[in-house]
Amino acid sequence: MVIDTVLRLLPGVLGNNNSKDDESFEHDLLEYPQYTKPQIWEKKSVPEVLLSGNHSKIKDWRLSQSKDITRRQRPDMWKKFLEKEKK
Repeated sequence: MVIDTVLRLLPGVLGNNNSKDDESFEHDLLEYPQYTKPQIWEKKSVPEVLLSGNHSKIKDWRLSQSKDITRRQRPDMWKKFLEKEKK
């Protein structure tokens, strides 16, 4: 974990420098679900919005999922997030 954290600070280690801005626990929310290929696995499929190519809708979906997961799994983080949102 320490090596991963330190390496991310080096230029060029991440393919996209903006990737570090969208990490788990960023903005006091847990991370949204991640999907990979195949599109259907064990009778579960990738949500259509993620296949749409509409980046604005994808961003909204991810935020919605992060909020829902955080609210259910980490009420302490959810409370902190809501307090920051009020400001």
